[in-house]
Amino acid sequence: MRWNRWQCLTLLALTVGYAGYYVCRSNLSIASPLLQQEGFTKAQVGSIASAGVLTYAIGKILNGVLGDFIGGRVMFLLAIAASAIATVAFGFSSGLIAFTVIWCINRFVQSAGWGAAMKITGNWFTPEQYGRAVGILSLSYLFGDVAARLILGRVIREGATWQEMFFVAAGILGAIGLFVLVVLRNRPQDVGLEPVVASTTGVFGAEGDCERPDSLLGHLAPFLRSVSFWFVCLLSFGLTLIRETFNLWTPTYLVEAAGLSNSRAAEASALFPFFGGLSVIAAGYLSDTVAKGRRAGVICLFLIPGAIVMTLLGTVAQDSSTAVKLVLVSAAGFLIIGPYSFLAGSISLDIGSKRGVATSAGIVDAVGYLAGILSGRYVGTLAQDHGWTHAFGFLAIVALLSAVAAAAYWVIQERSKRRAEPQ
Repeated sequence: MRWNRWQCLTLLALTVGYAGYYVCRSNLSIASPLLQQEGFTKAQVGSIASAGVLTYAIGKILNGVLGDFIGGRVMFLLAIAASAIATVAFGFSSGLIAFTVIWCINRFVQSAGWGAAMKITGNWFTPEQYGRAVGILSLSYLFGDVAARLILGRVIREGATWQEMFFVAAGILGAIGLFVLVVLRNRPQDVGLEPVVASTTGVFGAEGDCERPDSLLGHLAPFLRSVSFWFVCLLSFGLTLIRETFNLWTPTYLVEAAGLSNSRAAEASALFPFFGGLSVIAAGYLSDTVAKGRRAGVICLFLIPGAIVMTLLGTVAQDSSTAVKLVLVSAAGFLIIGPYSFLAGSISLDIGSKRGVATSAGIVDAVGYLAGILSGRYVGTLAQDHGWTHAFGFLAIVALLSAVAAAAYWVIQERSKRRAEPQ
């Protein structure tokens, strides 16, 4: 089924808009080596990041539920504006406490973005279009991260301070927000088109096609009763921990272990999300064609070699060339991000449908980002006290345990399908 012009414009606005969030999110990772030069330790930078991730996780749930009740467009635009303001405030601040408070505010308001985007996606696209639409939208947080690191890395190379880099980031996000304001519409009815019919196979059944929930308790209860939904949350826990670790610590790792300059490390760190973007496309294709919708099988297929790659990063790569380290970082991005993209994307749309997709994506992401707290404080302390070998060894174990969880989820899915088949 071909997309109409408004569907294409909506997806463009959401993809560009959510990519813009990363200009005001990846900036802390890029500034990390510079902050350490000013006297901050890895553990302190990690503490700022971890506090932000905790706030982000809480905000995912609260803003996800709120987004289902008030609509996606309002949430999406408010989050852009508030994040740009918080980024400017961070650039004007100093000291660990101020950095932590403002970074938490920034992450809280940004937590509304993805759930709002999924809410709008559910309004504009049919279940048969979820895979392609969400696959393209998922590229926003991958290639948006790539673009942010390349642009802001170049800003630093030109001699800007980390403060000036933050101001540039806020300006870019503000400009993107104006574009989204002009283009984005909440639903087809807003431009005189017929509404799309949502999935009725999720936790709400036939009521999933109704956009607005009736009550808070009635809205949350179906999620809490779904075993499959909680397996998705468990997978999110493991994969988000790995993703957030690479997002935060790759520039620092490349400075210390590969001997790159701060600006070169910032630019090279874009390899992880870039190959993650390719992974989203590959994993989505495999799940729709070869695997016939068995996404858990694709997750296992990717995570097992992913664990091997992270083991090599912690062992063989320590005495290898810079090129080998960059290849392995790229491979980790390819093997982790594809499986990760399923969880708060097309799977959440299938589970929550038009009625509850923002809540579904919010809870799945929130559980994941609670694990992501470890990527800041715990992994930073592990790398500082015991070296990168132990840090990557820990991530390899997480990848293997996530593969086991995916295999268990796969078994449950297959049993459910067999029970549903006519005898």
